Amino acid sequence: MPEEDLVELKFRLYDGSDIGPFRYSPTTTVAMLKERIVCQWPKDKKIAPKAANDIKLINGGKILENNKTVGQCGIPFGELPRSVITMHVVVQPSLAKAKTEKKVDEDPKRNLCSCSIM
Repeated sequence: MPEEDLVELKFRLYDGSDIGPFRYSPTTTVAMLKERIVCQWPKDKKIAPKAANDIKLINGGKILENNKTVGQCGIPFGELPRSVITMHVVVQPSLAKAKTEKKVDEDPKRNLCSCSIM
């Protein structure tokens, strides 16, 4: 594949730091991007995904579906030469983990809240 066909992406984490940029083929799936992000996740971060399913990728205000390719995501500004596209990464614990934690934390007097600021 010619190098000019590759899409350059970087991934913005919750604290404003980035993973990448890396070049990807337009046929790369979102699921493959998530796997790479998990492998490249900085070890010194307090919040870290355990698996690709713990990550949501957001681009252009839309959550990207795992089965879509980079080319199908309708990446804005993709037609600009050599531009790096930034995708936001949100870490969400898997549903199985959340259900387990809920059972442990069912004290009605205890009120827990969490939020992420991007």
